[in-house]
Amino acid sequence: MMDAFELPRTLVQSLQHRAAQTPDQVALRFLAESAADSVVLSYRDLDQRARTIAAALQANAALGDRAVLLFPSGPDYVAAFFGCLYAGVIAVPAYPPESTKRHHQERLLSIISDAEPRLLLTIACLADGLAQIENAPPVLSVDTLQSAGNWVEPALQADDIAFLQYTSGSTALPKGVQVSHGNLVANEVLIRRGFGIDLHPDDVIVSWLPLYHDMGLIGGLLQPIFSGVPCVLMSPAYFLGRPLRWLEAISEYGGTISGGPDFAYRLCSERVSETALERLDLSKWRVAYSGSEPIRLDTLERFAEKFAVCGFTSNNFFASYGLAEATLFVAGGTRGQGIPALRVDEQALAANRAEPGQGSAIMSCGTSQPEHAVLI
Repeated sequence: MMDAFELPRTLVQSLQHRAAQTPDQVALRFLAESAADSVVLSYRDLDQRARTIAAALQANAALGDRAVLLFPSGPDYVAAFFGCLYAGVIAVPAYPPESTKRHHQERLLSIISDAEPRLLLTIACLADGLAQIENAPPVLSVDTLQSAGNWVEPALQADDIAFLQYTSGSTALPKGVQVSHGNLVANEVLIRRGFGIDLHPDDVIVSWLPLYHDMGLIGGLLQPIFSGVPCVLMSPAYFLGRPLRWLEAISEYGGTISGGPDFAYRLCSERVSETALERLDLSKWRVAYSGSEPIRLDTLERFAEKFAVCGFTSNNFFASYGLAEATLFVAGGTRGQGIPALRVDEQALAANRAEPGQGSAIMSCGTSQPEHAVLI
């Protein structure tokens, strides 16, 4: 069934629309170590927090200024990101350095030098430490702001920059990619179609991916707001400390779309006990996307075999390929059809020919979406 979806011009318009039409509907659910620390935000809650932060930003920065986001994964990060969008301030997702040691601060110092931010946004308990960073701009703690009544909505255009996505910096210092509001909306449309949310408006997205990374931010957080489907979030540390928590969240909240890099599936296969399987219901999980790392057939086979008893099948796997320079999504598989694999002849492969054989398995990364093409 196709849902009644109105294409927004910006993510600001998208959230405002949700807050006006379904203000009390749960937008985001953040899981934590204890139920007392877990947070549930409705569309109204998120819209109001974004307006409060936007008003403070407009009092301290100009349209088009940059603000670096330095938060643990959680509701303050999300509110600050939308606060930037609401203010017309360019968000720069990052993460707090592990310590005051120079090598832990190198990535952040590089981002500050390149982006030339007007502000660092964080929470009060981190503010003093961040203020000591070399050449740091003023620090604004978003969790101590009072409700705002003086926010002025900017006239955002599709070509205006929404945020700077810094690359992982795995081979060199991170480089910033300018993502416009138009880029963001266009890519969210691709993800929505690719995942099949346009045909399944009852989807539920579950994500543990870092919010400063494009896959976690654009696919895990912004897509559910864009499409108006519920989202369950947890921090990467919460998942890595006990991978079963990811699958428990999918089971408890009826997650239909969730995923991560190949290693996440390997971790679950290795560290989830047989007794835990009895408590898991993964029968609603329809899009188990794998991306950001090479997809390995042995990983998929092992996971599908182990969790078959929980209602999971290999047809639920979904290949996804993307990169920050393309906003995020470039190519993907087809919902419900799994990830095709081709075993090739090793000698032919060494000669740059892909011929069927009994050697390594080459995994499909899917296809591009309509009105888009991939040039190599």
